[in-house]
Amino acid sequence: MIDADGFRPNVGIIVCNGDGGLLWARRIGQSGWQFPQGGIKRDELPEQALYRELEEEVGLRAEDVEILGRTDGWLRYRLPRRYTRRRRSSCVGQKQIWFMVQLTAAEQRIRLDQSPVPEFDHWQWVDYQTPVNEIVEFKRGVYQAALQQLRGVWQQNFGCSLGVTGD
Repeated sequence: MIDADGFRPNVGIIVCNGDGGLLWARRIGQSGWQFPQGGIKRDELPEQALYRELEEEVGLRAEDVEILGRTDGWLRYRLPRRYTRRRRSSCVGQKQIWFMVQLTAAEQRIRLDQSPVPEFDHWQWVDYQTPVNEIVEFKRGVYQAALQQLRGVWQQNFGCSLGVTGD
């Protein structure tokens, strides 16, 4: 499902632990790390996609997390030409709604092997700044915007004061 401008609807998911650490996952067979994310299916609400993608990618179910907040509107990034697929659809990038959730279950519930085709092979907890500094360049603006919009939610829940690049 691609919109008239060529963007595919998607959710991004920032999972926090009780200390405010963020779940950072490595793409399988690659050196790149990112937050879980995935497409929104036709007739699916963003929150439904959040829970489906969370279970597919990191094994967490709705009862394992609490939604703390979400971004306002769509955040967009364009795919570099080398990543665009050559097919009838004219997908130029992703438009995303970002959710911040807190893990309420035991950390052992995180499982990267819950999908027939896993997307990640390793995960770790990182500080709030790491994702902006380490994400692939073409997604950096969206990560900055999402973390900036959700910074107040993170501070309110974890009692931390922290700047995000781009302030």
